[in-house]
Parts: sequence; structure tokens; C-alpha cells
Amino acid sequence: MITNIRARLAAYQPSVSDPNGNPRAAVLVPLYTHRDELHVVFTKRTDRVQHHRGEISFPGGAMDPEDPDLVFTALREAGEEIGLISDHIEVIGRLDDIVTISSFHVSVYVGEIDPGHSPYAWRPQHFEVAEVLEVPLPHLLDAANLVEVPRQRDGQLVIMEGFRFNEHVIWGATGRMLRNFLDVAVAPVTSPSPGTQGTNGTKRNIS
Repeated sequence: MITNIRARLAAYQPSVSDPNGNPRAAVLVPLYTHRDELHVVFTKRTDRVQHHRGEISFPGGAMDPEDPDLVFTALREAGEEIGLISDHIEVIGRLDDIVTISSFHVSVYVGEIDPGHSPYAWRPQHFEVAEVLEVPLPHLLDAANLVEVPRQRDGQLVIMEGFRFNEHVIWGATGRMLRNFLDVAVAPVTSPSPGTQGTNGTKRNIS
């Protein structure tokens, strides 16, 4: 599977947009083989961080002035947040840029953790990371694990796509990145179409 993912990412032309003055940030989508099964690694944010408290995220954060590029930012943040050593991961592709609700312009990179370091000795940064989640890729591809997440946006109720894993729900910006990764690199999953109307008249939106 990882060979196919690499090939599809290599062929993909990501949507890269102008930040228009928004602060730059980068995240890493870590792919991790454990017990012969491919996983995607997420973090659960603590309630002490400034943005997106308690939510499920990919490792990442704001670009520092001294960072030479955004790939470096993604790897540096992964090291700081979960103890992922940059020499243990290979960046294998890039996904579409997104702008978060907190106005960060985020570049998204996919990396494969060296299987020789499995099981990985995660070292979460306790102020930022409450938990490291290893989610099996087949779980994310199972449409039975898709849920609807209602949220108020600009005074309107929108229904966002979410991915359930145990008691957690992956949604919002991370859900958008995950959907982009699954559609581009793995396989499409049946899901609500953006902009369609829900049964109660609310707008559906997975972006």
C-alpha cells in the first residue's frame, strides 16, 4: 500500500496558494507501519494551548523566522510535539494548502516513518499534546466511521465531515487535510458533497 501511496503523491499537483498576509504554518501527516498495518498519526491537543484546544490535530505549527522552509517547520514541530526524530521520517509528498479558522495559512506534507523504528517511542510535549493517536488506515477508509459535526459559522449552521476513532472525532482543518490525503493518495470514500442541503435545511460543508 505504501508504494501505491508514494506513486499517487508523486503524481499529484497540490493546490498552493498565496498566503495573502496570513501567518505561515506547516503540518506533517505521518504514516506509520505498526504490526504490519499502516497507521496515520495524530495528536490530541491539551486544554492549555492557545488554538484548537482539545481537538485532534496533525503535528505542526507556525513557521519560525529562522526556519529555512516549511518542510523544516513541519519536521521541527513534529520533533517538538511528539519526539519524532527528523532522520526517522522521509517526506514523500505534499497536499493542498489550507487556511484555518484561526487564519493560519498551512502547508501540508506527508511523511513515512522508517518501519525499522516501530514501535515508535513517542515523547509527547505535555503542555501541547495530551495523547498521541495511531489510527489504522483501514479504519479511516471505512465509511461507517464517518460522522456529521454540526457547527455555527458566520451565523449559519453547517454540517462538517468527521472521522470517529474510539471517543475521538477528527474534524475541522485536520479533517479537511485527512480527506485530501485519502482522496489523493489512497482511495475515495463516500461522503456528503460540499454545499448540498441537509434534511433539516442546514447547509452541509466538509471544507
